[in-house]
Amino acid sequence: MRLSVTDRCNLRCRYCMPEEGVCLKEHREMLTEEEMITAVEAAAALGIRKLRITGGEPLVKRNIVSICRRAAMMEGIEEVCLTTNGIFLPKLAEPLKAAGVKRINLSLDTLNPEKYAYITRIGTLEDFRAGFHAALDAGFEKVKINAVLIGGFNDDEILPLAELTRQYPVDMRFIEMMPMYDSGDFPEASFVPYTRVLEALPDAEPVPADGGVAKLYRLPGAQGNIGLISPLNAHFCGTCNRIRLTADGKVKPCLHSGDEYSLKGLDFDDMKAVLEQAIWNKPQWHGDLDAVNRSKAGRNMNQIGG
Repeated sequence: MRLSVTDRCNLRCRYCMPEEGVCLKEHREMLTEEEMITAVEAAAALGIRKLRITGGEPLVKRNIVSICRRAAMMEGIEEVCLTTNGIFLPKLAEPLKAAGVKRINLSLDTLNPEKYAYITRIGTLEDFRAGFHAALDAGFEKVKINAVLIGGFNDDEILPLAELTRQYPVDMRFIEMMPMYDSGDFPEASFVPYTRVLEALPDAEPVPADGGVAKLYRLPGAQGNIGLISPLNAHFCGTCNRIRLTADGKVKPCLHSGDEYSLKGLDFDDMKAVLEQAIWNKPQWHGDLDAVNRSKAGRNMNQIGG
């Protein structure tokens, strides 16, 4: 289960959220920490073993360490992971590791400082690098870097990004950009297939899958893998076992479906029943996704959770 702890973020990535940020909701509309932990307990009772904490940007949440610690201590939860833009990791990497976070994913779409500032609207590559090295120093079991593949923006940086797996003990993952609710400023040429990565990396050799959705490859002499995630051009709906819980308490059985089931205000038994209903109603396929056929999620990515 992917648990979004907030829809707020300290960046404004162009494919994720509007430039003006989020429409702030009343505090009472959002899940409390107690409700989040009860939802995790209900999910664990149904057999969910892995929890990924997301946002927005989860590290803007003041009680993020407490949420991670309590989730990691939950009976049945075997692994707590976290996805972040990395900006606050210099202060939080070690506390998160001590709280029980085992793996961490960092978002990085470019190694060019000007392009990084453009795609994030307000971020700096220097801040990312500080967070990246803090994650490595903290000693998480696995550090992965996620890049959204965008034609005309970073498809000329595939090799330099992939080279990070030679320089550091990290996995580099390229994710096809998804046509989300409010990402209309990207032309059709921006939506390039995952095969563009293989064209740029002719020396990459396939390696066995690790149980995730990524197709895995490795460069000669690399310390980590190259992962290719293809929700558009080679969808993996038939093997998808993810559900998402938004910060305002809505269970989404599929990222690109408008179907939502509310957990807000429910007790453990009712949460468990609603989660079970959502799981059984998980759609077989998210439908066509491309520049013309946009996601039916009805929300921006920051409002769902990555």
